[in-house]
Amino acid sequence: MLSMLRYLLLAFLLTSLTVNADTCPDWTPARATVEINAAQKQIDQWDDSYHRNGRSLIADELYDQSRARLTQWRQCFNLVSADQPLQTAAGKVAHPIAHTGLQKLHDQRAVEDWLRGRKQVWIQPKVDGVAVSLIYRNGLLHQAISRGDGVNGQDWTASARQIGAIPQRLPQAQDLLVQGELYWRLTDHVQAQAGSLNARSTVAGLMARKVLSAEQAGGIGLFVWDWPQGPANLPERVAALAHLGFPITAPYSQPIESIADAQRWREHWYHAPLPFASDGVVLRQDQRPAAERWQARPPYWSVAWKYPFAQALAEVRRVNFKIGRTGRITPVLELVPVKLDDRQIKRVSVSSLQRWEQMDIRPGDQVAISLAGLTIPRLDEVVLRSAERIEVNAPLAAHFHHLSCWQPTPGCESQFLARLTWLSGKKGLALPHVGPGTWEKLFETGRLNGLLDWLTLDAQELANINGFGERSSVRLLSSFDSARQRPFASWLKALGLPPTGQAVLADSWQALAQRSNEQWQAEAGIGPGRAAQLSAFFRDPQVLALSETLRVAGIDGFQ
Repeated sequence: MLSMLRYLLLAFLLTSLTVNADTCPDWTPARATVEINAAQKQIDQWDDSYHRNGRSLIADELYDQSRARLTQWRQCFNLVSADQPLQTAAGKVAHPIAHTGLQKLHDQRAVEDWLRGRKQVWIQPKVDGVAVSLIYRNGLLHQAISRGDGVNGQDWTASARQIGAIPQRLPQAQDLLVQGELYWRLTDHVQAQAGSLNARSTVAGLMARKVLSAEQAGGIGLFVWDWPQGPANLPERVAALAHLGFPITAPYSQPIESIADAQRWREHWYHAPLPFASDGVVLRQDQRPAAERWQARPPYWSVAWKYPFAQALAEVRRVNFKIGRTGRITPVLELVPVKLDDRQIKRVSVSSLQRWEQMDIRPGDQVAISLAGLTIPRLDEVVLRSAERIEVNAPLAAHFHHLSCWQPTPGCESQFLARLTWLSGKKGLALPHVGPGTWEKLFETGRLNGLLDWLTLDAQELANINGFGERSSVRLLSSFDSARQRPFASWLKALGLPPTGQAVLADSWQALAQRSNEQWQAEAGIGPGRAAQLSAFFRDPQVLALSETLRVAGIDGFQ
């Protein structure tokens, strides 16, 4: 259940959300009020859906970061918060023993500080589920109470009686109160690879129902993490719990003596197959005060050490548009840098213009970023929208295609440079020592006003360009000169000839340019659409001008 645990995470998140976490938004006081109220309204909606309906509208870690971001904004503009994240969480049933929650430690140094001077410390996985109190009277299950706000919760007794993982009768007639986590059973779940799979939300949604099917009830497991009035030391508590019918706690409770031990178990459980999702580890001191003294706030005797975020919340600074060689437009979001799995992420692709239009992403929006294949930044969703929708001038898709931007006219710079990069690349002329950076330097000097202007560059011109020393100039001119020896087929590809399938190509430009639409379509692997593209390519005035330049330069096949 969404609870005080999320709220307690804010202090950590405020210092770790972004590289520039101390930088406040450049808003007027009036806009700050509007933006903060809009974010609060969205978070209130998430809270209400989760607490009242058992339905999570957002991943837990994105919720935590969003709430931390909101708190940061309030601090930036000295706005007092009347926020009550648990206002719909508390139920009507009082906990006999308060749920204490956990302080979150954000790095290894903080864990070392907490461990210093402590003895008899144990570590457990932090099971990602919903917290519950189970109360037994004379050995029979009497009541199940959701965590709620730690003091009062919802009555979950009816659902608890349907869950096989919850003992309905103890081996002996005794009164007992245990606190634990109801989790969704997973098979060989590796947290580092699969994440939490919304397992917590699944259980929360089921527990909000009055009736569970046998399959639903069977999918819920129980991990008891505390027996407030049990034996004084943890090993005895764990052993007694196993005897009473709560056996899963024992194998996941391990003694540690140092930060190295804690790190080893944390890494082990992060990468090992487990029967549940987990979002970190919990360190517990063996001794703790009497249960009657517990309060609904983080205790001194236990802390959590969370795993790295699978998704990070990032603010969009601006939206740029990259236009590829064929005219495909790819929006790229420039972000306020965020750290994700020890990587600093500054930008992320939106994949396509259509997706950007559908998502309607503007500067100031907060988006969720993850890593695809553990390396490539990936845009997942918009989490919080800026109340002020800043206008973004996107290029018109109709203006860019296979035959556009042979010169760097205004708006064409991106596609023009993409054409040059393709020309010198492995699928084109394969020019050594020539890459995107080379073309950008030459372009910035104004020496590239056409796709083939580089053919006439000389040593004196290069010598006057910053960034090209004598050695690099000689090497670049040699590379450019080698282009003249490339075969006709390579030049066709370098110019951007559409794919020709299994078609047999003539060895001269004139022969190919004279082919009709029907002749192209008669070739193997070429359909009507591709035939039309090829015909258009050989008849385009800009392409014809390039072919004439290559004829004059004496390039094989164009004479």
